Amino acid sequence: MRKKQQALIKIGQRIREFRKAKGFSQEAFAYEVGLDRTYMGSVKRGERNIAAINLIRIAKTLKMEVGELFPTI
Repeated sequence: MRKKQQALIKIGQRIREFRKAKGFSQEAFAYEVGLDRTYMGSVKRGERNIAAINLIRIAKTLKMEVGELFPTI
């Protein structure tokens, strides 16, 4: 299993918070983004170093700027 990176976990948590605030289930959100639900789950847990293109797709689905997905330091 890959080592979880705290920064990636924080990004995953923010995506989850925004997803829930917009009323998306995990499955519906993954479908709208165009990514597999298991992939989105591994992002949420910080197990993947998510590609920039996928962050753009997630932000677009959430109707927000990509930078808003990143936690403040």
